Amino acid sequence: MTAELRPLMTGAPPFPADASVTLANWQDPPFNRWAFQHVRELIPSARIARGTGPVRRLPGADRQLGSLAFTFDGGELTITEFLDGTWTDGFLVLHRGRVVTEQYFNGMRPETPHLLMSVSKSVTAALAGILAGRGVLDPAAQVSMVVPELSGTSFAGATVQDLLDMRAGTRFNEDYADPHADVRSYERVYLWRPPAGDPVAADAIEYFAALGNDGPHGGPFRYRSILTDVLAWVIERAAGERLHELISRELWQPMGAEFDAEITVDGRGNPMADGGVSATLRDLARFGQLFLRRGRAAGRQVVPAWWVDDTVRGAPDGPRAFAEGDERSGYPPGGHYRNCWWVRDPALPFLHGSGINGQGVFVHGPSETVVAKLSTWPAAWSEDLHGQTVAAVLAIAAALG
Repeated sequence: MTAELRPLMTGAPPFPADASVTLANWQDPPFNRWAFQHVRELIPSARIARGTGPVRRLPGADRQLGSLAFTFDGGELTITEFLDGTWTDGFLVLHRGRVVTEQYFNGMRPETPHLLMSVSKSVTAALAGILAGRGVLDPAAQVSMVVPELSGTSFAGATVQDLLDMRAGTRFNEDYADPHADVRSYERVYLWRPPAGDPVAADAIEYFAALGNDGPHGGPFRYRSILTDVLAWVIERAAGERLHELISRELWQPMGAEFDAEITVDGRGNPMADGGVSATLRDLARFGQLFLRRGRAAGRQVVPAWWVDDTVRGAPDGPRAFAEGDERSGYPPGGHYRNCWWVRDPALPFLHGSGINGQGVFVHGPSETVVAKLSTWPAAWSEDLHGQTVAAVLAIAAALG
């Protein structure tokens, strides 16, 4: 059972030291349980507006899943036990577009924005797909052709698709357990951590220029979050607008989002596209439904169908690049990473957007099921908790399908 926590940041300041959430502790337990629902109170954020259109409610389909049992690692769990044991903040299942279950924990409510972490990458890449469909952005183009300032950097020669597929040659240490890793330095650039006394770049754009390469562009898959932030700069330059405005107009509003979302920005307004989006559980599920329906929502094509198909199919050498790159467990032959989605099985298809600390949206084609889960795991990554989540999603898909 998840332990009850002392309330954080309640009442009037000054708050007791052991109940105060700060830039130094907000990503750590137990403080992340409050912080992931209050990011804009800690870090500068830009609003992703849902617009003024009428709210299209998600229809309901009354079915209980709590007693559904599944096996994992030699043991058996019910969905209720799984949710309780994986630091769940929100859990929603859509089947054929209808809400099967919608549950909130830890004080979260339907209107509460929750940090998506790296599911933000999938949102950013969907926008890239929309712009590609309009001829505004060419995935095959070299990034330096879109952003000439990248010509003299390590990104020279990389294509937009290299950024989308995590196949640029950029050297970037993303070991969250290493306090000296690159990921910790760039968090300070993006105002996610307080200064540590050492010099840091003035903003994200200056930081990009300081990065080097340790491999060829177009090589094996290697997960490096910074590539999505470079992608965001490319998108903004190609479209001539800021990322949050583009997501609002091109994706969030036509998708039929029920609530505003938000994205964190650095001191000069550059968005943290790789992990800084916060959104509600319902709108995360709507985003997954968009990919289940090959880019369609509310009777219109929002993301090009060919982009969704390309995401599922992957590059011709995508499975090989995936197998030769970062080690990933549980993927059948043909699994790959494409357009910032993890494609576990392209034949079904079964794919997901995932973020550290347990964020995820899962799309299971054969059963027409979307599962959205928001969490606050006490560690950035856990193969055990992620494996439980995948097993739970597959059990739900089997029961519904």
